[in-house]
Amino acid sequence: MSEHGPALTAAPPPAVAPEHPRDTDTDSSTLAAFGYRQQLHRRMGRYASFAAGFSFISVLTTVFQFFAFGYSFGGPAFFWTWPVVFAGQLAVAACFAELAARYPISGAIYQWSTRLSGAAFGWFAGWLMVLGQIVVVSAAALALQVVLPPLWSGFQLTGGDPSPLSPTGAANAAVLGVVLLAVTTVVNVLDIRIMAVVSSIGVTAELVGVALMAVLLLTHGDRGPGVVMHTGSAGSGGLGLLLVASFSAAYVMVGFDSAGEMSEETRNPRRTAPRTILTALSAAGAAGGLLLLGGLVAAPSLTDGRLASEGLSYVLTSRFGGSLGRVLLADVALAVCVATLAIQTAGARMVFSMARDGALPRSRRLAAVSARSGMPTAPAVVVGVLAAAALLLNLASPEAYLALGTTCIVLVYLAYAMVTGPMLLRRLRGGWDTAAQGSDEHGRPLFTLGRWGLPVNALALLFGLVMAVNLAWPRAEVYDPQGGHWYLQWFTVLVLAGALLLGAVAHAAVRRRPRP
Repeated sequence: MSEHGPALTAAPPPAVAPEHPRDTDTDSSTLAAFGYRQQLHRRMGRYASFAAGFSFISVLTTVFQFFAFGYSFGGPAFFWTWPVVFAGQLAVAACFAELAARYPISGAIYQWSTRLSGAAFGWFAGWLMVLGQIVVVSAAALALQVVLPPLWSGFQLTGGDPSPLSPTGAANAAVLGVVLLAVTTVVNVLDIRIMAVVSSIGVTAELVGVALMAVLLLTHGDRGPGVVMHTGSAGSGGLGLLLVASFSAAYVMVGFDSAGEMSEETRNPRRTAPRTILTALSAAGAAGGLLLLGGLVAAPSLTDGRLASEGLSYVLTSRFGGSLGRVLLADVALAVCVATLAIQTAGARMVFSMARDGALPRSRRLAAVSARSGMPTAPAVVVGVLAAAALLLNLASPEAYLALGTTCIVLVYLAYAMVTGPMLLRRLRGGWDTAAQGSDEHGRPLFTLGRWGLPVNALALLFGLVMAVNLAWPRAEVYDPQGGHWYLQWFTVLVLAGALLLGAVAHAAVRRRPRP
C-alpha cells in the first residue's frame, strides 16, 4: 500500500464476496473490514434512513418547481414522461440497493464506482457527484421563491415581480436561498440526532401534505383523467417536445441513493439501506404521479398560459384560496427546507468520504469529525458556502442558472452511469454472483436481483446514458429562449468539459499528496 491510501492506488477486488465480513460482525467491525474506523455516530433508524432518500427527492419541492416547465413543452401529455423516467430510475435504484447491501459506506457513488472499477474512475464519479450535489443544493433552496411569495407577499423582500425569471424575483430567490442555506448548515453541524428528527418530521409532513393535495385536486377537477391524453403544445413537436418535458421528471427522481450515503450513521445498514433506497423512490414516484395528475385535472384552465408559467402554485391558490391554500403552500415550503437539508447532508458525506481517502485538497481538514456530535463539520460548511456562491449566478442571469441547474442533473446521471457501467461489466465477466453473498445484520441473505440482475443493470445503464444525452443536448429553445447567446445553448456541454478538465487538475494534485 502506498502513502496515498487504498482509495487512490488499490486495484478493485476480483469479486464481491471477499469484502463481506461474517454475518456475526457488528456495524463497526463491518466498516473496519473496508479499512475505516467508526467515526460518525450510528443513530439513524429505518424511518430516518427512508427520510434521507425521500427528502432528497422531495416531490413537493421539485414537482412544484418544474411542473410549469414540463407543461409548457409537453402539454398535458407530459404526464407520461413521469412513469417512463420512474421505470428507468427504478432499475438504477435496484442496482444501488444491491451495492448498498455489499458496501455500506459513506460516499456511496464514489465508493461503489471505485470498488467496481478502479481508483481514478471512481474518483471522477465522486467528483462529478459532488459538483452536481452542490448545485442541486442551491437549486432546492431557490424553490422557496415558488411558494413563499404566493403564501404571503411579505416574503417578496426585494419588491417587484415575484416571478422567478424576473429580475426582482431572481434577486429575492437568491436572498431567501442564502438564508435557508445558513439555517441548514447550522443544523448540519449540530448533531445527527437533530438532523434525523428534523428530516423525519419534515418527511412525515410532506407525505401527509401530498396525500391531502392529491385527494383535494382529484376531487375538485373540471375534467377527468383522460386529460393526460391531450398533447397540447406537444402536438406540433411530438417526441422532441416530450423529451424536453421529461426534464421535469428527470430532475425530480434523483437522490434516492442518499440512504446509501448515510450508511455509516444507520443501524443495520446492510439490511436497512437497500430497502429504504427502493421505498424512497417508489413512494416519490407514486406521490409525484398523483400530484401531476391532480394538477392537470383541477387546473382552472389549460389554455390561459398560467399553468405553463405558475404551475401547481396557480392551481392551489385558484382552487383552494384562503386558509387552506396557505396551509398547503406552507407544507410545500417546509418540504423545500427539509429537501435542502437532506441534499446538503448527502453532499457533505460525499466530500467527507473522499477526503478520508486523501482524494481532495485540504483532505485532513475535510475528513475531521467532531467527537461531540459525530458530524463532519467542514464538509457541511464547504457545501453550504459553495451552494450559496452558486446562487449569485441567479442574480446575474436566471436563464444561465436554469442551464446550470440542468447541468448539475447531467452530472448526477453521469455519476450514476459510472456505477452501473462497471457493475454491468463485472456481471458480464462473471465477477458478480447472482446469488446473495453473505448475510445482513439479521442473518438473512443480502438483497440481490438474482437472475434479473443482468437485464435490470443493462436497462439502468442505457437509461442513464440516454437521459444524460437528452438533458445535455444543446437545444436553443431550452437554454437560450431569447436567442443570441450561443454559450447558453452550449452551456451544459461547456460546463461538463470544464468540470472534467478541472477534475483532471485536482486529481493530479491530490495523487501527489500523502493520505491524511
